[in-house]
Amino acid sequence: MTNDAAAANRAGATRESAERDVPTAIGVKFGSSRTALVFDDGDAETTVCLPSCLADDDDGEFMLRSGVPATARDAERFERFVRELCERHDLPAESAVVYAMPTVDDRVGLANFGTAVGECGLGAALTRGVPESLCASIPPLGDGIEAVDEVFVAVNLGATNLEACAYRHGTRLLPFVSAEVSGDRVDRRIAEAVEAETDGRVTIAPATAREYKEIHADFGGFEPFTDAVEQGSEGVHEFTVERGVMEPLDDYLDDAVAELGEFFSRLANSHMKTFQLARARPLVVSGGMACVPGLVGELESRLAAELDRPVDVVAPDDPTTAAAEGAHRLAVRLRDAA
Repeated sequence: MTNDAAAANRAGATRESAERDVPTAIGVKFGSSRTALVFDDGDAETTVCLPSCLADDDDGEFMLRSGVPATARDAERFERFVRELCERHDLPAESAVVYAMPTVDDRVGLANFGTAVGECGLGAALTRGVPESLCASIPPLGDGIEAVDEVFVAVNLGATNLEACAYRHGTRLLPFVSAEVSGDRVDRRIAEAVEAETDGRVTIAPATAREYKEIHADFGGFEPFTDAVEQGSEGVHEFTVERGVMEPLDDYLDDAVAELGEFFSRLANSHMKTFQLARARPLVVSGGMACVPGLVGELESRLAAELDRPVDVVAPDDPTTAAAEGAHRLAVRLRDAA
């Protein structure tokens, strides 16, 4: 089935659902820096991607640095953010919602998350939390939800964590999380590298470093670029970044490959049959770092060298919205099966 045919089928199913006055299907991924939302909207699907922050926050910090609201204050802000999101997009209470959830070991944060979304009037028909990496694997592995019937390994290259796990017919095996390999850490290292490259004359915030990464990073053809900063009484200081972006990204990939090599070794020792079956399937890579041009291909070649075998890596067309899209497809299936 072609992508156009699959999209037409999904749109037709959405129209049929609207005619039967069934609950709206919604898929949501609350990210540390961006939130993605996919929902039924009449005879089509609507995809929204927006910053995970409140416009009137005094401190301007993102809400979910660990993926869930870890404190009471974060939970209050999170609930307000979800309410504003629902109001802005006119999301109905009579809905079937699937949340793409990160792999976190934070019972308080998970409880805060459940309480906050429960207070916002969504999911009256159905509410489920599904691992983010499974949701994000659904779009690249088929036009429907074929991923839940397959055996494969998923890797999430996120802002706050590197996550890896195996899936066997929808069941998650051997979940692994490392905060030592993350997009946030890359941002901090870029800031440090720019300061070192300019002999301490320039300091930039992690938010600026993230912009450098998102705009300029490219494993296939990085080009040095020039920027300028205000230096107080010294006026504007112009500088060129040549190594400060790609060297931290190069180190990030080396660290990610080392962690994944250990993960595959543990998977082989703990679940040999799953390991063998997964070897014949593509490795699914998602998360914000997968947006860096050329990074997925470079990961594929370095991981193949680490494992001493060919590795086939696939990634969603849009890693920033893939988890929400997969969650939406699950919401449609769960709603229609209810």
